[in-house]
Amino acid sequence: QVRVAESGGGLVQSGGSLRLSCAASGSIFHIDVMAWYRQAPGKKRELVAAVTRGGSTSYAESVKGRFAISRDNAENMVYLQMNNLTPEDTAVYYCNDPVVVTMGDLASWGPGTEVTVSS
Repeated sequence: QVRVAESGGGLVQSGGSLRLSCAASGSIFHIDVMAWYRQAPGKKRELVAAVTRGGSTSYAESVKGRFAISRDNAENMVYLQMNNLTPEDTAVYYCNDPVVVTMGDLASWGPGTEVTVSS
């Protein structure tokens, strides 16, 4: 089972940018889809963006045009470039394999990285 560790979060002003990184403990080449999720205070975890092994991407409506997900299969990394951030983007961000998420494997989640956007 591949384990992940997220980094790159921090405090940023509204309109600013951050780039999140997700380092996998093993090869992600065989994983069809990798995704970024986020959980805001008092809310359920939600899917933010996903990228296929071939590089096709999809996004939640709330982040379309502002966020960009990418992956480097050779380096076992997944990235999330976040631009034009708003306070509504404040959350803990996680990366994971959506198939594993659907299976309900709680141990698959990394520690997450916290993003705080001030107004």
